[in-house]
Amino acid sequence: MNSRTQPIPQAAPGTLTEEQINILKSLRPSRMLFPIFLGLGVVAFMLWRQYNPHEFAKMEWTSRTFAWIGAAFVLLILRHLAFALRMYILAQGHFSYRKCIELIFIFEFSLCITPTTVGGSAVSLFVMTQERLSAARTTTIVLYKIVLDTIFFIGTLPFLFLISGPEMIRPHMMHLGDMDWRARIFFISYLGMAAYGAFFFIGLFVYPIWIKRFLVSCTGFPALRKLKEKAVKLGDEIISASKDMKNLGYAQHVGAFLCTWLAWTFKFLLISCLIIGIVHPRMDGMREILLYTRLQAMFVIMAFSPSPGGAGFAEFVFGGFLKDFVPLASVAVVVAFIWRLMTYYAYLAAGAIIVPNWIRKVFKKEPLS
Repeated sequence: MNSRTQPIPQAAPGTLTEEQINILKSLRPSRMLFPIFLGLGVVAFMLWRQYNPHEFAKMEWTSRTFAWIGAAFVLLILRHLAFALRMYILAQGHFSYRKCIELIFIFEFSLCITPTTVGGSAVSLFVMTQERLSAARTTTIVLYKIVLDTIFFIGTLPFLFLISGPEMIRPHMMHLGDMDWRARIFFISYLGMAAYGAFFFIGLFVYPIWIKRFLVSCTGFPALRKLKEKAVKLGDEIISASKDMKNLGYAQHVGAFLCTWLAWTFKFLLISCLIIGIVHPRMDGMREILLYTRLQAMFVIMAFSPSPGGAGFAEFVFGGFLKDFVPLASVAVVVAFIWRLMTYYAYLAAGAIIVPNWIRKVFKKEPLS
């Protein structure tokens, strides 16, 4: 969900604009160093502050533990394949399924290392343009992914709230008046997600011309006048994407949403597997639902993390959000590290191999270093 849309001029390979060159530079493997040091630094600091040898002694690394970790790894693969299938559906045959798997690696890598001023959406636009996908279809895919992800979170969280109640937001929260910083950030993030999701939904499905007029009118303020050209460009892209949406049939819309639902569900169940396998908490049906619901609420907050890929922030909030499931602070740090090792550092490692090869193939030269 870390998608921040920045319009970029559509240029053929070899005729890159300055902004596209900056995006290409943002994909340099050397950009891995900052988020790696930040994430590992937070883990090291938390271990130093919370280290307790008695808590570590209670951890049991049995065959059952490794079986649950293996199940989590399978869910990680299924999540990746679900997002690749969504890409395959939305590209309408332009990419092979194998190519979609490769593109998802690139997109996930970009989310791990790109600064918030660039964002995953700008990288997605750039990469697919270099793969010679039409400007309209490229914009359609990027904006529709934002809409689908938003619909999943905005649509399912109220339903989950009816099942789990306020405890969905943080441990032992009995009513909505019992607010702390986690609850406040959650509601602010939820409203922000709903706002930009509604913005692009209206642009794609309802009144794209209104969105363009709104964007251009915003540049009437003195501080935003220099963004007028970009606002016009983004407005034109939304109108073009809205027209392109008519090429998607009902089955493709349903298939894209199901892939979205499966991918995010796999991601949350992955963490559940790690907690069950390492912590061995007492679980029943309602506790499992509460754990799933809490994880989804946690990711709403992580979607607005200021650091690349939530590096450091994710490791920090993990123990607090799941204290009733992982009560031992030292163990929580271990679980959080394994989770991030699988879902974050693994994509950094894969991207460090895949992205330079993709750049060499597309631009016929050595990647920027």
